[in-house]
Amino acid sequence: MDKRKLSLVAISASLLTGQSLAAGFQLNSQSATGIGRAFSGDAVIADNASVLSRNPAAMAMFDRKALSLGLTYADVDVTIKDVSALGGTIQYGSEPDAADNKVIPNIYYIHPINDAFAVGVGAFSNFGTGTDISSLNNSGAPITPVDLLGETEIITSNFNASVSYRINQQFSIGAGLDFIYGEGKLKRQGEIQGGSGVQSTLVDVEADGWALGGILGATYEINDKNRLGMSYRFSPTFKADGNVEVGGAKFEEIHIPLPDIFQIAGYHELSPSWAVHYTAQHTSWGDFEHITVTGNYPDTTVKSYQWKNSWLFSLGGTYTINQNWTARAGYMHDKGVVDEISSLSIPDSDRNWYTAGASYHINKNSSIDFGLAFVRGKDVEVLEDSAVLAGASLPNTVVGHTRSDAIYYSMQYSHLF
Repeated sequence: MDKRKLSLVAISASLLTGQSLAAGFQLNSQSATGIGRAFSGDAVIADNASVLSRNPAAMAMFDRKALSLGLTYADVDVTIKDVSALGGTIQYGSEPDAADNKVIPNIYYIHPINDAFAVGVGAFSNFGTGTDISSLNNSGAPITPVDLLGETEIITSNFNASVSYRINQQFSIGAGLDFIYGEGKLKRQGEIQGGSGVQSTLVDVEADGWALGGILGATYEINDKNRLGMSYRFSPTFKADGNVEVGGAKFEEIHIPLPDIFQIAGYHELSPSWAVHYTAQHTSWGDFEHITVTGNYPDTTVKSYQWKNSWLFSLGGTYTINQNWTARAGYMHDKGVVDEISSLSIPDSDRNWYTAGASYHINKNSSIDFGLAFVRGKDVEVLEDSAVLAGASLPNTVVGHTRSDAIYYSMQYSHLF
């Protein structure tokens, strides 16, 4: 059987059944040092090459070649429980372990060319999830909203190439291109009519795709102990070619707007031992209103979300214990993006991050960094309308209760040449 292909990001947006433990379907997992301080100040601290993922202008603060590579293990806990319809008269059950855990790698390299220019490359992930709540599709209920339930596995990789330019001792600017690749699978299959023994497949997609984005950044070094940074990431609008069958109709292209990301960050060294840092980040999820498909039929809106723009705020501190050890900790409050229209397919909520980390300096050129984050969401009641129930002339509101938590474990190696 031929595999039906579609942009991965389109899948994650239109029929996502998962949780990435950041607003919308973002990941915050780009480095161990960042996780350890809840990414506070990460666009300007520049203590290793992973700063490239947040602000290309910060490369100007490096006078030596730098390499960082690491792994993050995301232990994700997404619970979807007490899913029901028709005022609770039809029960579909619960899925206490709806999310798959993920290993997320990253690598960065910064190369100063001279006193003014530096270049860098990086590979990391901004989006990802893996969930399976398809067990709720075979509960034996008289009728099941298969269109709202299913299996999703998503992996994305962001390949970045950037350049920075130092204007003077205080100001630096930077720019980069993001080459985004994603792959995954999506299935919506189950027994719509209970006891029929017929497994109806509404969606069965194998997915991969590429898209192009970019980032601009700037830093202002007040002095050698205080500095500010900001960046603006331009996310692409995907127009993915391919073949996908949804509800028996085949379409050729899907259009989906992705949000831009703006962040500002600060770093202040209070003493030789203590420093504080902070970040405020705005994501324009309000641009993500709906996705459309085109092809052999008139352009069609597949799903509307009407999300709202979101902010996250983080604050952290770093303590230099001695020449071998550095400790850090942070707190982040990440606002959810779901507005008046809630969805079982994205069980979003506000989240609080409690993080800690440490660096062991092997010598003056090399360090091993560790990060640990406890991410706690909220219990949310979700009400979503099912086309399957509506097609059977039944009240079509499905009710469920969701919660998303996670623990991130991260380690990286950093080296100056």
